[in-house]
Amino acid sequence: MKPSTTLLTFEDWTLRVLPSPAKRILLMLHGWTGDENSMWVFARNFPTDYYIIAPRAPYPAPETGYSWRAPAPRGSWPTLDLMRPSAEALLDLLEAFGRAYGLDASTVDVIGFSQGGAMTFTLGWLYPQRIRKMGILAGFAPQGAEDRFQPTLLSGKHVFVAHGTQDTMVPLAMAQRTIHLLQSAGATVTYSESHVGHKLSAEGLAALETYLRL
Repeated sequence: MKPSTTLLTFEDWTLRVLPSPAKRILLMLHGWTGDENSMWVFARNFPTDYYIIAPRAPYPAPETGYSWRAPAPRGSWPTLDLMRPSAEALLDLLEAFGRAYGLDASTVDVIGFSQGGAMTFTLGWLYPQRIRKMGILAGFAPQGAEDRFQPTLLSGKHVFVAHGTQDTMVPLAMAQRTIHLLQSAGATVTYSESHVGHKLSAEGLAALETYLRL
């Protein structure tokens, strides 16, 4: 964890933030059973002109940590409709936090790992006018995304996707489906594939850092 981060309670949220004089926001979304501390391992070399916000997801996970969707049967994959309440809550959080701290929350950059990657996709898919960059790390498109498909939905967007060929938690085929949906909706996709499991490789992290600097 970066020592300069600050733990905050803001409205009903628990957040860990990296304050910056910069006005633009990078939102970092943890995976299932993670929390507001989970994503900082990636952030050591991120651009310094971000105000970085890492919120704790609103739902307790069954055994430990937190989740971006309401409790559901074990083994079931998140649907777009199940992810929508948290997506709406995140946008409300960003607007309120932006007003309170003088930040530009009109459009934000978002990265997420695993289920947090699914939430990143959900935000961009449902609210493309609010999301600029999207980084989907070992993540996936929620079920039901095809029902909201439009061929120009993500026109002009540049999305980063990273996945491991040995990922048994989120199979590679789910990343391939995600990329197909993004490209079919008009996005340009930068894809980093590594011979790893359910994690972000060093090569993937370097590619993500480059993407965020574009």
